[in-house]
Amino acid sequence: MTSKFEAGQIIDGKVTGIQPYGAFVALDEENQGLVHISEITHGYVKDINEHLTVGDEVKVKVMNVDEAKNKVSLSIRATEEAPKKPAKPAREKKAQPTFQQDNDSAGFNTLKDKLQEWIDQSAKK
Repeated sequence: MTSKFEAGQIIDGKVTGIQPYGAFVALDEENQGLVHISEITHGYVKDINEHLTVGDEVKVKVMNVDEAKNKVSLSIRATEEAPKKPAKPAREKKAQPTFQQDNDSAGFNTLKDKLQEWIDQSAKK
């Protein structure tokens, strides 16, 4: 029965049932397929009932046909153009903090090397 459908085909169908995981769509008098909740529309769908109701006429794309299980996977969002994403504003670069050393020695010193210097500095204060 499902052999008359093939992946990539776009068909007009009618929503015959809605479940939390997807919507069933009649493709003809004998066959129906499932539109998974992730294939309803672009973006996140929390509740299918906010997007579809039983009896709605929809345009679907056949995503997969499993003849062994007699199942047809469908997508509504594949028939719609993806919404344009707004351009992200350019992020301002933060000024890098500048560090000033209080002595003339530059570079990396281990704690062992600096310890005596710190003891001497604290004794002077």
